[in-house]
Amino acid sequence: MAQLDDLSDYLIAPDPGATRLTRAVTGTDQNGQPVDLNVVEERPLTIYLNRQEIVTAMTIGDYPEYLALGFLRNQGMLRDGDTITGVDYDEELEVVVVRTDSQTTYEDKLQKKTRTSGCAVGTVFGDMMEGLEGVTLPATQVRTSDLYALAGQINRTPSLYLAAGAIHGTILCQGNRPLVYMEDVGRHNAVDKIAGWMLSEGVSAADKLLYTTGRLTSEMVIKTALMGIPVLASRSGFTAWGVEIAQQVGLTLIGRMKGQRFVCLSGEGRLIRDADPASVADEPRKLGRKGSA
Repeated sequence: MAQLDDLSDYLIAPDPGATRLTRAVTGTDQNGQPVDLNVVEERPLTIYLNRQEIVTAMTIGDYPEYLALGFLRNQGMLRDGDTITGVDYDEELEVVVVRTDSQTTYEDKLQKKTRTSGCAVGTVFGDMMEGLEGVTLPATQVRTSDLYALAGQINRTPSLYLAAGAIHGTILCQGNRPLVYMEDVGRHNAVDKIAGWMLSEGVSAADKLLYTTGRLTSEMVIKTALMGIPVLASRSGFTAWGVEIAQQVGLTLIGRMKGQRFVCLSGEGRLIRDADPASVADEPRKLGRKGSA
């Protein structure tokens, strides 16, 4: 599948050539021949909320301010009424400090927690589940023609995944246009970066769709719902708890999007089926980018 040359639709696009994000290493292949590879970097990023150390996350190191803001927002540690007075990043110390005009309700009760890059062990606090109780997602409709167009464009976008693998992508979309494409070693980090960008830029979630290259897990569903985004789609599959939570909050959940095919397991009522699947070029089952790593 040919890669895109024009990335003008994106407000933020991947930069697979950025030197800090990958490292060149040398090894041997199955025949004992030398091979050179670019591998994705992992760096610790410690996030503070005012004076309270909250978490150390393993990340590729780009957009640390957005990651910090989005993590705190998605964990419910930053509320709508909180006024952010500063976001300070120290590259040498690998620390981000998010400052508010007054102490939040979380600083005294939280103990330090550590997230690893393993997606299955991404930190989910009980406060996230509690935050879902008052969530009402907009009834924004989504056209299947837009879904097909987005999938085609996203899968041809030059990315760290295509350059080095071992990484997940999450893309904020509007209609048939991908807006912000974030990547990281954990899908939870990628979606937090998007949440941080939306918070920083004051972007509305009501008419947006979130596309991810990874599995549709409970954490992905919870974060999407808390961000107020009504539709979550992926090339990959579902977890049962992810489907259950999506159905509870009324999130449209679409998975296994490959070529002509997709499956909707929640929120079918938002779909406008305006495209004939037979008119879409199918994708051979053994080809295309991996979506469930």
